Amino acid sequence: MEKFAKDRQVASAEREVLSKSSRIRFFDVVVDHGQGATITDIEGNQYIDLVASASTANVGHANPHVVDAVCKQAAKLIQYTPAYFANSQAARLAPRLAKLAPMSGPTEVVWGNSGAEANEAMLKFARGYTGRQYVVTYMGDCHGSSYGAASLSSISLNLTKKIGPMVPGIVKVPYPMPWDRLPNENDHDFVEQMFAQFELPFKTYLPADETAMVLLEPIQGDAGIVKPPVEYLKKVHHFCRQHGILFAIDEINQGLGRSGKWWSIQHFGIEPDLMAVGKSLANGLSLSAVVGRREIMESLGAPAHVFTTAGNPITTAAANATLDVIEQEHLPERSARLGQVAAKFFAEEQKKYDFIKTFRMYGLNGAVEIVDPATGKPDNERLMKILYRALQKGVILIALGANMIRFQPPLIIPEEQLQEAFAILDDVFHECAQNKLTLPANISELGW
Repeated sequence: MEKFAKDRQVASAEREVLSKSSRIRFFDVVVDHGQGATITDIEGNQYIDLVASASTANVGHANPHVVDAVCKQAAKLIQYTPAYFANSQAARLAPRLAKLAPMSGPTEVVWGNSGAEANEAMLKFARGYTGRQYVVTYMGDCHGSSYGAASLSSISLNLTKKIGPMVPGIVKVPYPMPWDRLPNENDHDFVEQMFAQFELPFKTYLPADETAMVLLEPIQGDAGIVKPPVEYLKKVHHFCRQHGILFAIDEINQGLGRSGKWWSIQHFGIEPDLMAVGKSLANGLSLSAVVGRREIMESLGAPAHVFTTAGNPITTAAANATLDVIEQEHLPERSARLGQVAAKFFAEEQKKYDFIKTFRMYGLNGAVEIVDPATGKPDNERLMKILYRALQKGVILIALGANMIRFQPPLIIPEEQLQEAFAILDDVFHECAQNKLTLPANISELGW
């Protein structure tokens, strides 16, 4: 049987009944099982996973400690609603997470089932605590696809197309993207330019004293793994402090060691008032949380953010085990170290291949920009050829935007396996340079 034939057959049958709104389609791989940084499809094909299930499997697939914790808990109690009673796993997890929060003073936690719910929770608490209605978020941020979270996001027109009006009172400002830097503009002038754009709404139509919260990803994920200048984020933070505006961060993609630190905000030396956590908190199980300063989290009463299953025994058992692994194996530090290895590899590839314009790497966490060498402009066709050939050779990669390779392997990936993946990527880049790569027939249906 032709490779991928069974995958395509099963995926095609699923598409007959699955709404196209529920998946960003890449290739017809039907995942069957995984271990560590390796994924196996229903045909038995094995792949090195360099996206960690969209940064949800930071401690790896089927991590033995997490599996053991889930199995033991499932044998005791799968679910009893946390809406009415505590359970032993959530009661253990809440103080651990509160203690890990990158903010001084007393903090409290609220549970959710998804990252989108966590971001919507911050919208609720910010308005409830301040008594103010307006919220500022950033273009390029992805905060989820439920109604409130989609209203906060600016990553795809399909999040808002045909379903407006969205949640009112949300204002979007530009994120400091490296490609928006003016020619010969130095770091300080770039910061001043971008901060002026941040301030413009407040000077023209948005009353600062009616603004509840500024929310952002300290390192943007889906927009291209972009880290703003430290000076810029400090100016925004100071502005918030001056005007009584809460400074809130989304650590769903970048938290829990992904960027080489526990939290991406720790790259900037400032503290948030509210923080959303999800994705890898329970290593991919449906659990999210908001951690915030106690006075903010006490501003609303139940059932302002109560869910039947949020914080249930299974997901919190998985989260406790996940935190164990991150702590015991020093995964933030390991991510920082192996991120340097990855940066060295991509720097060498950039010198060899003129279609690699640039890359960004913060821990095991990066984006590689693919362009047309003749024009220097984004080259989606070339990108999809690279991703497809990498898949054929046993490496799972997906795209960010129109022309970026997403690089976010599990933080436990053995260094030998990482080097194996790099060797395959070098072969793929070499084939690309020699115009030997082909596109899948359904290219128009794939990607963002």
